[in-house]
Parts: sequence; C-alpha cells; structure tokens
Amino acid sequence: MQATLTMGQMNCIHLFLAFVLFNPRGITAYGFRNCIQDMKDPLYFKCMQRFLDNISSIVDDLPDNAEVVNASHNAIQVLPYRSFRHLPQLKNLQLSYNKMEKIEGGAFENLGALEWLNLSCNHLTNLSKGIFLGLANLTLLLLHNNHLSVLHLEAFSPLPSLLDLQLQFNNLNSFDVVIRSVQKLNQLKHLNLCNNNLSLLQPGVGFPPSLYNLKLCNNSLRKMEGPGPRFLGNVMVLDLSYNKFSDASSFANVSLQRLQRLKLVGNNIDVLQLLDMSNLKPRSLDYSGLHLNKVSQLTKVCQHLGKSNRPFDLFLQSNNLRNLSYQSFLACPPIQLLDLSRNRLQSVDCVRQMLNGTAQSRLSKLLVEHNLLKHLRGCLKTVPFPELTTISFRFNRILSISSSAFHYGLKQLRELRLDNNLLTDIYGDSFSDLSNLQILNLRNNHVSVLFPGTFKSLGKLSILDLGGNNIHRLANMSFEGLKNLSNLYLDNNYLQYISPSFFHPIERTLQVLDLMGNKIYFISKNQVYDLKLQSQQPHGLRVIPSMFLKGLTLCAISTSMAGGIFPGIFKNLKNLTTLNLENAGLRTLTLEVFGNLSNLRYLMLGKNELKTFNSSVAEALPSLNYLDLRKCPLACTCNNIWFQNWLSNHLVQVVYLYNYSCNSGQQPNYVYSFDTHVCFQDIGLYLFSATFPVLLLSMLLPFIYHRSYWHIKYHIYILRAWVNDYWRRGKDEHYKFDAFVSYNSADESWVLEQLVPSLEKAGAPTFRLCLHHRDFQPGRYVIDNIVDSIHNSRHTICIISRNYLQSEWCSMEIQLASYRLFDELKDVLIPVILEAIPERELSVYHRMRKVMLKKTYIAWSPDPEAQRLFWAKLRTALKASNSEDKEEKMTNQFDEEETSDTSLLLP
Repeated sequence: MQATLTMGQMNCIHLFLAFVLFNPRGITAYGFRNCIQDMKDPLYFKCMQRFLDNISSIVDDLPDNAEVVNASHNAIQVLPYRSFRHLPQLKNLQLSYNKMEKIEGGAFENLGALEWLNLSCNHLTNLSKGIFLGLANLTLLLLHNNHLSVLHLEAFSPLPSLLDLQLQFNNLNSFDVVIRSVQKLNQLKHLNLCNNNLSLLQPGVGFPPSLYNLKLCNNSLRKMEGPGPRFLGNVMVLDLSYNKFSDASSFANVSLQRLQRLKLVGNNIDVLQLLDMSNLKPRSLDYSGLHLNKVSQLTKVCQHLGKSNRPFDLFLQSNNLRNLSYQSFLACPPIQLLDLSRNRLQSVDCVRQMLNGTAQSRLSKLLVEHNLLKHLRGCLKTVPFPELTTISFRFNRILSISSSAFHYGLKQLRELRLDNNLLTDIYGDSFSDLSNLQILNLRNNHVSVLFPGTFKSLGKLSILDLGGNNIHRLANMSFEGLKNLSNLYLDNNYLQYISPSFFHPIERTLQVLDLMGNKIYFISKNQVYDLKLQSQQPHGLRVIPSMFLKGLTLCAISTSMAGGIFPGIFKNLKNLTTLNLENAGLRTLTLEVFGNLSNLRYLMLGKNELKTFNSSVAEALPSLNYLDLRKCPLACTCNNIWFQNWLSNHLVQVVYLYNYSCNSGQQPNYVYSFDTHVCFQDIGLYLFSATFPVLLLSMLLPFIYHRSYWHIKYHIYILRAWVNDYWRRGKDEHYKFDAFVSYNSADESWVLEQLVPSLEKAGAPTFRLCLHHRDFQPGRYVIDNIVDSIHNSRHTICIISRNYLQSEWCSMEIQLASYRLFDELKDVLIPVILEAIPERELSVYHRMRKVMLKKTYIAWSPDPEAQRLFWAKLRTALKASNSEDKEEKMTNQFDEEETSDTSLLLP
C-alpha cells in the first residue's frame, strides 16, 4: 500500500529536522535568568539592575566554577546563611547599591577563595560576630556608604588576609573601637575612615604594624594629642584633609618622620609653622589647599624643601593661585611633577618662563587642570625640557593656541590634553615641535574645521581624539602626516558624509574608527579594526553600499541603520569577531547578510524588530558564543522551537534567554518554555475533520431538500404537535367531540352517507363527530386544526382504505393519535377497515402495519347483517372509556405485540 503525506505532516517533519539537525556542529544555546556571562571572561557574571530582592534568584543557576559575580544595583535586603554555598571558586563578589539591612552569620561560608567583597552603598547598621566566617583569603572589603555605627570587636577576626578595608561614609564615632576591631589584621595595609563622626584620636592600642595608608578625611578631628608619639606605627600615607585642625603645635608630639605623604587640604593650619614645629619631611607634605596663594609663601616653601638635586612631586591644588611669576619656583629643588589644578590661574605664559632656571628642566609631568586659562601664549626663547612627557590643560577656557605655544624643546612630549576647553580653530604650526607626540586629546571643544596639514608634524601620533566638537565635514588632507595613527575618535560631531579619500593618509594603520553620534547618511568603505557607527542622528545610517567593508581583515563593528542592512554588506569579513547591530531597524536575518561571518563570536541584536533568530543563520555562525536579543519582540511560534533545543548544552550564551516573553493573553508565555506540541501535530487532519462534515452537509442539503421536502415538513408538523401536546398535559379532561374522524377525501361519500347519519342521527345514544370540512377553524394552519381536533375529541376514528394509506395528511393524523395511545397511555384510536387490504400490502406501510397488529380494528362489510354488527361494535367502542377493556366487547382481535417506536412516519 502506498502511503501519502499531507502538507501538515510534511511541515511537521521539516520542523522536527530543524529542531534536531539544523546544525551539524550541534550548536546549542544557554542562558541565565538574571545574569549575563561576560563576552571576554566566561567566569565573570553580570547580574546588575535586575530589581531583585532575593539573592537566590540571582545566583542559583550560576555554574559552580564562577569566579566573579556582580549583583549590584538590585533590591536585596537580607543575605541568608550560606547564600553562596554552590560557588566555592568565587573570587570577586559585588553587592553594592542594594538595600541590605542584615547579613546572617555564615552567609559567606564556603567562599574560601573569595578575595574581593563589595558591600558598599547598602543599609547596614552593625557588623556582628561571625558575619565574615569562611573568608580566610579575603584581601579587599568595601563597606563604605552604609549606616554603620556598631562594630563587634571580633567582626573582622575571620579575615586574616585582609589588605584593604574601606569604612568611609558611615556613622562610626569611636576611634578606639575601630582600632581594636582591626588590631588583629596583621596584613592590613589600607584603612579608610573618611566621612565618619570621629572627633578624638585616642586609641587604646596602636594600629596594626602592617598599616601603610590611613585616611581620616572629612571627620571632626581637631588635635593630635593623647595617643602618643608612635600611635601611627608604620603609616606612610596619612590623609587628614577636611578636618578641623588649626593649631600646628598639636603635631609637635607626634612622630611624622616616617610619612611619605601627608594631606591637610581643607584645614585652617599654617603650613610654614607646621614645618617649623614638627619632624615632618617637607617633601612628604601635599601642599594642596593650604592657602599658599602668594609668591612669597611659595618661596618659603621652596626654602624648606632645601637644595637637593633629587626631583620631587609638588602638589599645589586648590590654593586660590591667580598668578605665577618666573620667581615662583626659583628656590625650589628640581620638580618632577607639578600639579597646579583647581586654582584660578588665567595665564601660565610660557612654561619655560614659569619654571625659570635650569633645575626645572627635570620636569616630566605638568598638570594645570580646572583653571581659568584663556590662551596658550608662545615662547620667545627655547629652553628645552627634555624629560617632559605629559601636559594637561583640560577643563579650562582656552580659546586659541599660539603658533609658538609649545616651542620650548618638548622633544619627549608623549601626551597633550586640551580637552574640555573652548577651542574653535587649530593650525598646523601649533603642534609643529611635537614630533614625538603619541596622544592628542581635543575632545569637547568647538572645533568646526580641520585645515589641511593641521597634524602634518605628528608623524608618531597613535591616538587622536576629536569627539564632541562641531566638525561638519572632513577634507582629503585633514589627516595628512599621521603615518602611525591607530585610533581616531570623531564621535558626537555633525559629520554627514564619509568618503574613503578622507582617510587615505591613515588607511594602513587605522584600527579603531569611532563615528558614533553624528548625522551620517552615507558612508563608503574603510579599512579598520573597530568601527563604531551607532546613534547617527536623526534616524541612523540611510545609505550603506553593500561592499563598503570590503577588504577588512580584523574588525569589530557597531552601527545603527535606518534602512536595514543590504545583502553582502559583511561579505568576506571572515575575521570579524564582534558585531553590534543594536537598534539597527532589523526585521529579519538572512544568509545574504550573515552567511560569511565564520569567525563571528559576539553578536548584539538588541532593540530590533526581530520575531525569530533563524536557525539557518545560526548554522552559518559556527564560532558564535554570545548572542544578545534583548528587547526584541520574539514570538512563541513554531519558527522559534529550536530556541528550546539550544538550552540543552553550554555553547552559545543567549543573554537573558529565560526572560524573553511573548505576551499572548493575560499570562505571558516565554520563548524557552512555550507549548510546542502543536508544532508536531497534523494540523491538516484537524482541519479536514472540521471542514469535511460541513462540506458534505452543504452538498447533501440541496438533494435532501429536493427529494424529501414533504417528509421534512411532515416532521416539523409532528414536532409542533408534540410541543402542543406537552403543554396540554396535566390539564383537566374536557372533550368537545366524541370522535375525530380521520379519512381520505376519496372516502368522504361513505363518511357523509353512512358514518355521520348512523352516529349522529340514528337514535340514542348519539355522538358528536369532528369533521374536516365542517369543524376546522378557518384561517388557522391545518396542522393546528388537526392537533386541536384530536385533543378535543375523546376518540379518533381512522377510516382506512388504500387511498388512506397513500395520503400524507392521513398518515400524520394517525401519527398524532398514536401519541395519545403510546405516550399518554390513552386508548383513543379506533381503526375502521373500509375495504379488505392484504397484509402484504400493509407491509409497505410500516407504521400502519404496526398499528393493525397492535389494535383491535372494525371491518366494514357490504352485507347488511354484518353492517348491523359493525355499527354495534363502533358504538360500543365510542361509549367505552379509555380505561375500560374494549377487547372483551369486540371480536376479530389479533394477538397483541410489543409496542414499537412510533416516531417513524409513512411516506
């Protein structure tokens, strides 16, 4: 027998093959409910901003080899006992920015490998004993920005390896309690107690001998008396900034000789008096924020520093400096780093003039940030600074750069920062002496034009940042001379058009090209490693030639496209590893676009209009291990059944796969768990079962109507009769007639000439008969007249002849009378055989045969003697009540058979 398959069965087979065999390599996907596995580090899991209040819902489905978990920015309130018991290899745990109020004892048990723990920015008020049990290898503990006011003296005892403890921005007020709680931390090197409520430095015991860096800034400390001369122990970096120190004599009895750096910014203290009264080394003091705003004060500071030839770092931030003369640092020893940031300097003239003297030629780093500089003036004389490698003038108000602003022998300058100023134009001779410059930052200025030759002298420049300017267009020679440029940032400008000729001077070396946030509508090909094109205003890229990326060997691409992606756009990019098409207007994925990306590992497709990720595209990406489809309207249809198969193995991470919902009704369905049984059912069979009966019935109805119209109408009348009879039940019996006469019109003469005179006029008793032509109510339906006549008559006389058997109306009348016989148990039927009819003829009329076998009938005879007996029997039957046994008073009876179904009618 030959088997055939319906279209529905074929579709089921195709879906099943796609479900099981769509990729010969067996690529399958996996995901985590509330975490993302990092693209570069598979042991790093990002679980931030999930708005979860239960730690188990975050970490329960993470693998036991996880090393870094970032669960910050959630709503966790409590850490239960052994919350991370299944993560024994965890090394870094981030729980900052939650709502944590309580940590149960032993919450971190089984985290013996943990090294970093971040509990900052929570609502913790106290640290109890046993809270850090199991963290024997912890080296960094961040507890800042909580509400800590109580520390148990044994709270930190389980942390013998702790190196760094951050307790700033809390409510600690007892310095002694803090010191006692950390006394046994023999490895502790960094302790931050800034921004607490500490007012007295009177510890009962000393700091751990290992402590190197102590921060006490932003407290209410006034004096250093009481603790003893050695209370600092081996501390080398001490931050006392923004306290209430005013008397330098309070430092006289404290040993400060070991300090390598002391910060006192924000205190009202005389720095010169401090240097005179203490054993502090002048080179160890950070002179920021000590009100040194006069040249005379700077001169005295330099005198305290001595005449050593060993270079040092001089920090002069926040001193309200307004002017610097050539004598400012004349008496200072060689300065290696000079930080003049956050002052009110309006001009530094030439750096050579400011740092007059050959001793300052040792300068390597100059920071003049966050000042009021407006112009960079030129230098008339050139005194070289052979060691100066970094200059930063960022966050000023610089409007222009003089052509000779950097003409002072900056042959070793590697980094120049001019970002966040007000520059409008830059010229070629501005940087002509910076032949070894490698990094030039001009971000967030007002540059609108790049003149040809502006960077022609910067042959060794590798990073050029022009982001955040007002550049509208580029020229063919804008980047002339940049022979080694690798990173070019042009993001957040107003570029509208990109041509390959613009980048011709740098096409061999350029690796990163950032064009984000422009107004580009057309771009031609360029050879880069990392290309960023997303966020083009107002609607993304509109014209992208299919071959504009031809020739790229290694690249990462990020873009947004208004008109979709053209076929072949990524053709021949076999070495492409990262592709970011977030918010690119994609509706479908095709092999014409993604068919050749054999080495693609990271694909970001979030915020598109994708309803499915085609299995054919997945097959064409054999190296894929990271897929982001967040905020795509994925559908719970059979086209996405392969998603569920991807969950069976760990090869490709689908970001937040368990959160992809498809709202259908009140209860949302999820792509990973929607019901797929319908996909493997023969829908054609169900459709056939539903439509075939309807189709067959629509074909038979016209035929039935044509051949059986009267039969149908007959049954309708019978139904109406049954309904009327149903409502008559239970009513008191009152009969208008003694008998209803059912006869054929061909026998009407016998009825009128024989039956009516004999029963109504031939002496007592007389009977009232109901006849069609005489007693039916005019204007009513015939069926209604028949039903009423039968039920208003005590008996029904059926005048049976051959004509009677062939009449539909007569058949219906006997049927209606039969209801009372078989349904109401009322023997109302009196059959009268008008002519002899053989049984073989009655067999054709099934209904009449059953009646004749059941009932006693009266036969008419032409013999006058027999007629006398006929009328006697008929009168006796009419006089008899329905409950009397008429069979004893009548002859010619047949044996009674079982009552048969009376619902069949004669044709």
